[in-house]
Parts: sequence; C-alpha cells; structure tokens
Amino acid sequence: MYTVAQLIGGVWGAGGAGGELVVHDPADGSPVTTVPVATADEVAKAVEAAQETATEWAGTAPADRAAALHRAADAVEAAAEELAQATTAEMGKPLDDARGGVAAGIGTLRQYAELAPVRGGRTLHGGQSSIDFMAPEPHGVVAAITPWNDPVAVSCGLLGAALVTGNVVLYKPSERTPATGWLLAKALDSALPAGALSLLTGGGEVGAALAGQAVDVVAHVGSTATGRQIAAAGARTGAKVLLENGGSDALVVDSDVDPVWAAEQAALGCFANAGQICVAVERIYVHREVAEDFVDALTQRAEALTMGPGRDPGTQLGPLVDRRHRDHVHGQVTAATAEGARVRTGGTVPDGPGAFYPATVVADCRHEMTLVREETFGPVAPVIVVDSFTEGLRCAADSPYGLAATVLTGSMSHAQRAWRELPVGTVKVNSVFGGAPGGAAQPRRGSGQGFGYGPELLDEFSTVKTVHIEAPGGGHW
Repeated sequence: MYTVAQLIGGVWGAGGAGGELVVHDPADGSPVTTVPVATADEVAKAVEAAQETATEWAGTAPADRAAALHRAADAVEAAAEELAQATTAEMGKPLDDARGGVAAGIGTLRQYAELAPVRGGRTLHGGQSSIDFMAPEPHGVVAAITPWNDPVAVSCGLLGAALVTGNVVLYKPSERTPATGWLLAKALDSALPAGALSLLTGGGEVGAALAGQAVDVVAHVGSTATGRQIAAAGARTGAKVLLENGGSDALVVDSDVDPVWAAEQAALGCFANAGQICVAVERIYVHREVAEDFVDALTQRAEALTMGPGRDPGTQLGPLVDRRHRDHVHGQVTAATAEGARVRTGGTVPDGPGAFYPATVVADCRHEMTLVREETFGPVAPVIVVDSFTEGLRCAADSPYGLAATVLTGSMSHAQRAWRELPVGTVKVNSVFGGAPGGAAQPRRGSGQGFGYGPELLDEFSTVKTVHIEAPGGGHW
C-alpha cells in the first residue's frame, strides 16, 4: 500500500486538507494507494512558493541545470523497478511494458540534459555600431498536468524539458496513478534545489485550480474535454497552454500489402497497453480486396492474446484502468452493434473482479458510428471496408482529431500522398509505432496544440527576448 505525500515549497508532507482518495488495483479491486487532496488555498500557496523560487532557478547556469537533471535521471534509474511496479499496480499495464515506460522516461531526461546547454539564441545583423541578438529565457512557473496511461514516460518529458530550461514546476499527476507520480517526484526532488519542483495531488478539481492560477505555462496531456477547459483558463490568465489531448487515429490498409502482416500491425496498434495509448489505432480502413483475409487474421491475433493481471509474466493484455472506463469502452461497442456492426471476437464484459475487457474486433462498421468517430481508448478494432486507397485517406482525414495516422502500403506514391494529405501531427508508413530518437509531435485540431517531446519541447518551455544595443549618442563605447 502506497501512502502519498505532497511537496510544496520544498516541504514534503505539506497540504492535503481537501480529504483523501484511494486508488484501487484494476486487476482485482484491492486498494493500493491513499492520496491527499490539495485544497484551492494550498494550490495558491504552492504557486506563490514557486514564484518565489523561480528567479533563483532561472539564474542558474544552463550547464548546472543540466547536471542536476543528469543526477535526477540517475535517481529515477535507481527507483526504476519501484516505479514500474507502482504503475502496474495503479493502472494495470503488463509489468514489462511499465518497465519500458520508465526506461523511456529516463532516456528523455538524459536527452534533455544533453541538449539544453548547447541551445543558443540568434545574432541579428544590424548596424556596424550596434549589437542585436535573441536570447532564450525560461517562462517562470510551469504547471504540468499528466496522464495515467504512461505516467513516467510522459511526465519525464514535460518535467525534464521545463526544469532544464530554467522553469520551476508544479506537478499534478493523474489521480489514477498518484503513487507513480509521487515516487517520480521524490527521485527528481533528491537532485534538485528545494522548491524547483512541487507535487500536488487530487482529482480534477486540483488540476482545474492549478490551471486557473497565475502560472506562466500550463502543459497538459489527457482528454480533449479537459484540454479545452485548460485552454479556456489560459485565455483568462494569459498563461501559455501546451496540449496533447485525445485522438482517434486511423490505420489505412492498401490493397497491395500482405493482409496477415497488416493484421499484425493492426493488432499491435489496437491492443498494446489495452488500447490505452495516445496514438493507439482507433479505426481501420481496409481495402475491399484484402478485407476478408485481414479481418480473419486480426480476429485470430486478438483471440491469441493472454489476458490477465499486469504483474503476471505471461500477460499480454492487462485490465483497463478502472470499471468506469470499461463501461465507456463497452458502451461504444454495444452502440455499434445496435447500429449493425458485427463483433467477430470479444465485446463482452468478463465475470469476476477487476476491469478486464477482451481484445475486440468489430466488423461491418460505418464511418459515422460513434465507435469510429470518437476516442475509445480501449482494446477495440473497428474495421471499415473501403473501395479504394483514396476513399481510405478521405475517411481517415475526416475527423475532429489530428494526433497521428498510419498507412500500410507498398506504393511510394500512396505513401507520399498519405503524409501530404492527412491533417495530423504524425504520419507513420508501414509501422504503427516507432520513430527516430528525438522525434517530436505537434497535434492538431481537437488533439491539442504546441510541440510535445523532442528538442522542440525545450523551445516551447522557453520564451525569447530580443535585445538591441548601440553606443550612446551614436558614438563609440
């Protein structure tokens, strides 16, 4: 059982007068974490304390901030197994996947520690007797509100980039994975000066109170509905808002690919982490010429997955994060079948404890169904048959979201069309996941705004000051 404490103004155990939350293991319903809830007054005090610390941390030399982040990465690495175990206990993903998320977070911290000190401004070419330059500076106070589905990897990206660029951070982890956030904050805080990082815990009301405060940047990864509320709060306070929000990522399967290989890609995209990935495949447009073999192979892949608690070594499909979310997923599947879709496998709520839901393949879907149009965030593969690659691209582009999309094709011209025509931040060709180190993502539409990840995130957490200097009276110094 984890007992979480808050960190405010360099003091552990501060605050929490708003009550207590209990997080339950989604595999068996047992309690795993008790969490203090911050009050609005405590949030305001945390912001005030951060503002008092901001100038000192901003004035620290970039190389010294980078060295501190390297030490923080060492501390997170020392706590890696504990962080992975906490992630699995709180949100259910298979333990090896949780370990991979922690490793990714450590790598991100080290990447930012290396990149930040070598970032520079620009020199402008003006008059011979003057000097003009543009210098990056920290914004000041950053509120980072992070999700539960990959809590360490995502948090390390936001926290690492914000801290190493000289900002102080108020960190609010998801109420579904607060012990993971607490363990991460403890590791980071051990390498940072007091007050550079604060930890606030609780539910959505704590995040709303934080977003409404006089902070300089609010960075949020989570649902589109919450992101819109944060954007509205930022419009009132003047804070810069960075958002990576919901998505309904499409997979387009061309007529010239091996349908069995395509089904393997689709299964990975739809069922990894029980579909609880920001860039999971949420809708599949498959060419009619390969559709039958594709659906048969995808159904076989789904039925072959071993479902069980994330802590069990043989588990390939863990539970959903909680039963409330399972109800959402199952509700979308049920609505689709009522509208004429056909469940090929899965689609039923298992008996017994926990929030398990089987890998589900839904055939005969139509583009206008809620299961296709809206984010499901579960292990569900809705399949829509199309008559051409052009139709698949057109349907993939027709979405209120703009996070990512994948095409599977043997045609270079089709691949070129796809990346040019799909209105999303990331297009993947012939691989649902993957990418080079340092890759960035810039979501569009209802999926958010601003760069997330990559070197560009360092720029997002920096502001630029332009300076013009010339000698007095037009003379010489």
